[in-house]
Amino acid sequence: MGIKAFHRSERSSVYPLAFCRLPRPWKRLAILVALVAILPGRCAAEHNPLLPRPQEIHYGTGELSLRGLTICFASTPGSEDRFAASELSDALSARAEASIPIREGGRCEHGILLERTGGIDALPVPDEHPGPDSREAYSLKITADSATASARSSAGLFYAVQTLKQLVEGTEAQGVLPVVEIKDWPALAYRGVMVDMSHGALPTEKEVERQLDFLAHWKNNQYYFYSEASIELTGFPLINPEGRFSKDEVRRIISYGRERHIDVVPCLELFGHLHDLFRVEKYSDLSDLPHGVEFDPSNPKVMTLLTNWVSQLVRLFPSPFVHIGFDETFQIEIAAQEHGSASQPAQLFVRQLSNVDSLFKQHGKTVMAWGDIMVKYPAILSQLPTGLIAVAWEYDPDFKSHYQHWLGPLAAQHVPHMIASGVTCWNQVMPDYARSFDNIDTFLAAGRKSGAMGLINTLWTDAAQNLMRTAWPGLAYGAGAAWQSAPMDHQTFFSDYARLMYAPSVAPEVTAALKDLTESELDLQKVFGREDMLALWTDPFLPATLKRTTEHLADLHEMRLQAEDAEEHLDEALSRGGDPVTLGSLWFGSRLLDYAGQRFQTAPELVAMWRRFGPRRPNDELWWNEWDSQVTYPDHSRLFDLMDAITGLRSTYRREWLAEYTPYRMDTALGQWDAEYQYWRRLQQSLKRYSEGSHEGEPLPSLEELAEGH
Repeated sequence: MGIKAFHRSERSSVYPLAFCRLPRPWKRLAILVALVAILPGRCAAEHNPLLPRPQEIHYGTGELSLRGLTICFASTPGSEDRFAASELSDALSARAEASIPIREGGRCEHGILLERTGGIDALPVPDEHPGPDSREAYSLKITADSATASARSSAGLFYAVQTLKQLVEGTEAQGVLPVVEIKDWPALAYRGVMVDMSHGALPTEKEVERQLDFLAHWKNNQYYFYSEASIELTGFPLINPEGRFSKDEVRRIISYGRERHIDVVPCLELFGHLHDLFRVEKYSDLSDLPHGVEFDPSNPKVMTLLTNWVSQLVRLFPSPFVHIGFDETFQIEIAAQEHGSASQPAQLFVRQLSNVDSLFKQHGKTVMAWGDIMVKYPAILSQLPTGLIAVAWEYDPDFKSHYQHWLGPLAAQHVPHMIASGVTCWNQVMPDYARSFDNIDTFLAAGRKSGAMGLINTLWTDAAQNLMRTAWPGLAYGAGAAWQSAPMDHQTFFSDYARLMYAPSVAPEVTAALKDLTESELDLQKVFGREDMLALWTDPFLPATLKRTTEHLADLHEMRLQAEDAEEHLDEALSRGGDPVTLGSLWFGSRLLDYAGQRFQTAPELVAMWRRFGPRRPNDELWWNEWDSQVTYPDHSRLFDLMDAITGLRSTYRREWLAEYTPYRMDTALGQWDAEYQYWRRLQQSLKRYSEGSHEGEPLPSLEELAEGH
């Protein structure tokens, strides 16, 4: 058949890293070249990228036309097999713009045969193993006449379908599958994503379903449902009544995930991070400090409450796993002192850990807990409950020694463990994709050496302003990295991701936008450091802030150019039919980055304008021409530009919020935008009053003095 091996090096990157720094006319030319490269009729080395990258893939010559195909089963299918077939039929029918039917029984000529050789085995279980003989392994063989997808389990068959969907080239009558043979299996048995439901907004049930659809596409098999107090529990109506999922919603989410071979795992906090419980006066005495954040392990009422919670949670979540939290117990030393055992905080911790572990093990659950406190108090490691899985977390790729710090003690004590990376977006205007990718790669490499069982890629929302959809490319990157054995390719990821997510005419625009957004965010970090979402709302006339922005005007200029370029690319992508569900939040991010640059350019520029007048107020004509008309006048002056920008952004932000989240905490978040508008309005009024009350020749105060306390 003339099948040849496919090597990654045969396919050049559509967008090299240097692309971001190209002048705009050349960038547009590069997009045109890339667009031509991904249209039908390419050579064998230009087949679609596949994410995750299969372990073995060999392309041949020829192709299998989509039109006229039938999807068949090798044996009587289960409901899981029918679901996979339905997904495949929908995807192929949409590309071919012709029906691709599903048939049970009879011969399968000119069809795609789905062959399951073992049991259903839909979800991961404890003691799962990866590799070519694993439950999730699959094989594909496509010839010019037919195709066969074979796997031991329904999960493997589902993953074969995901790869088949990515293989499709062309559309309508030109829609084809290339001749190819693939053997594929996961490098890690557990490939999860943890989504924060507690620090920021509360996603809608529909949004969680969108997340599950997205993650299934990249072969994730676990979804960690992070809840501090975000799940309805019978008998606790006072806890977050507006900010929690109902039990029925959770049940539907679990069922939705199972169809897509994703186990929805409860990821709880059962020691610290429970201020949502303790702020309610009825439960405040359960905390080690008044209205604090951590349980008081010596209070017998704590275990009474937890026994109730556990009995409800194990009935709600069928997963064999449960993550019980136990991270960042910062007050444990204070609690130990309060109870006259200042030298024994580790014993308080391990006692509570063992008690909660025992509650879940009575129901047959495999228990997981964050590993930071275990490593902080290494004596704990020898006292851990049998079978407990420690989850080492680290989000900083800059110091590789950090990974060994968290993993070394666990490996030395033979503690079963997983690793948790993060999509860096919790306190950033836009996700720091570069940092996220480095974190995933370096931690994963360390985890492979330590014998980690799997990876959990976390999505935190600490700033309570985040739009989660902006982080989706980082979630896809983590899923691919955990499945494939070869390292992910930073240089081609954005273009590969975009080509698999969007139509050929849209993908180059999205690729360019993602690169621009990355560069813009990094430029903003040069000014304010990594937590730039928090810095966004600081007073730009504060001496320290003004000094910093004055020194970084070139970086602010560059970040605005990148943000505006991203906005142009996203405008074009949307005009070409790009998916607003995934592009709308990115478009908003480009606008917010541009506003951040404009905001922090304004203060040093106004100070420089003011200082040019010298020590005294000039005549009225000069004052009008060079100050009032440019700074305070309602007709598109500097301060009204900022008021216009922030009110427009507020409307867009509210729309994007409601596209992802329930109204819970929205008004709190919007209050920050309202305060921003009022800041500029008060400054404009203050400066206007000064203009109206001052006269030519009078001593000029510093602009910083006028801006202070307005």
